[in-house]
Amino acid sequence: MSDEKVRLGGMALANGVLVHGPTAWACAIRTDDGELKVVARKKRFSGAKIESPLLRGPARLADAMSIVPQIRRALPEAKLPFQRPGVLAAMFGSAVFVRFVRTSRLGPAAQELATGLLSVAPAALALRAGDVAAYHGAEHISIGSYEHGEPAQREHERCGSHLLGPLLATTAVGNTLAARAPLHMRTAARLGAQFAAVAASTEIFGWMVRNPDKRLARALAKPGHELQHRVATAEPTPEQIEVAEAALAACLELERG
Repeated sequence: MSDEKVRLGGMALANGVLVHGPTAWACAIRTDDGELKVVARKKRFSGAKIESPLLRGPARLADAMSIVPQIRRALPEAKLPFQRPGVLAAMFGSAVFVRFVRTSRLGPAAQELATGLLSVAPAALALRAGDVAAYHGAEHISIGSYEHGEPAQREHERCGSHLLGPLLATTAVGNTLAARAPLHMRTAARLGAQFAAVAASTEIFGWMVRNPDKRLARALAKPGHELQHRVATAEPTPEQIEVAEAALAACLELERG
């Protein structure tokens, strides 16, 4: 058996943790009556196989999102962070404010920056609600401890929150350029800009992870670090860490065959 570390990602739920690798995923939850339940599966689609810089970012996002319906079927008791009524209301409110900003007298760049920040609000609320932040911390502790071979902190250098800075910047630039397209092509231009922003942000994020001491990397990571530190994570209980470690172990078992 190889000692090489498996590259892992994860997602916090309101009552558990998802851990996924290149070819497998595992989800562990704590039910309302305190039972620990774990489900692990091989992936039907692996974004890790995509090497094109233009496609690998969107592919890995699609990879992670494709797991969600499988979790719902395999673990009906799993509580996803976005299914709470308050989060759904925040998403609706954010959409209303975004439309208002787009019809305001703000300049194109200011509009895009404002709408980008507004779009983050529902995700921030979802991460802060209930036990999600604590399970997010447990996810980071379990994966970080595995990767570094020693007890880790609740904040992780590869957390998706660090995509916030690059994504805000690339989305603002892309949509500002798309707004200059002819009216009949503007919708397609905006969709293309969103796709390009995800692709570019993923590549920038990879550079940030490889060059953490660069001034630009630190500046781009700052918004995500603040989100992670102040909102998105909390100190987990031993029981919550147990859930995260169960998901980690089940995922690694499948990854290693």
